[in-house]
Amino acid sequence: VLGSSPEVVVRVEDGLVAVRPIAGTRPRGINEEADLALEQDLLSDAKEIAEHLMLIDLGRNDVGRVSDIGAVKVTEKMVIERYSNVMHIVSNVTGQLREGLSAMDALRAILPAGTLSGAPKIRAMEIIDELEPVKRGVYGGAVGYLA
Repeated sequence: VLGSSPEVVVRVEDGLVAVRPIAGTRPRGINEEADLALEQDLLSDAKEIAEHLMLIDLGRNDVGRVSDIGAVKVTEKMVIERYSNVMHIVSNVTGQLREGLSAMDALRAILPAGTLSGAPKIRAMEIIDELEPVKRGVYGGAVGYLA
C-alpha cells in the first residue's frame, strides 16, 4: 500500500512540534486569472472555511497536549498552496515540545490526524469504533518516516 499527501501530520524538529492541516480543495485554473478566481471561490466557501477552522482548533489542541503552556501558535492561517493539479487551504500550528517529551509522544498525541477523524476527535473515534464492525486497517493514505 502506498499513499502520498503534501500534508504534514506531525513534525518535531529542534524541539518544535508542528502540524500542517490541509482542508479545502479546488482544481487549478487554466491560467493565472482562472487560478485566482478559483482561489477566491475556495476562500469564500463557508463550508470549506468552517471545516478548516475546525482543523486549526484540533491542531492547536493536539499540539498543546505536548507543548509548553502558552507556546502554541498558528504561524500560518488559511494560506493557499498550489500543486500541479489542485490548490488547497493550508495552515501551520506549532508549539515548543515540553521538557521530557519525545517525538514519539508528539506522534501519539496527534494521531489520528484531525483531517481523518473529524471533531471532537476522541468522540468521533469512539463513534467509528461503535458503528464499524471491522477495523479500518490501512486507511487514509499516510506514509511516514522517523529520523
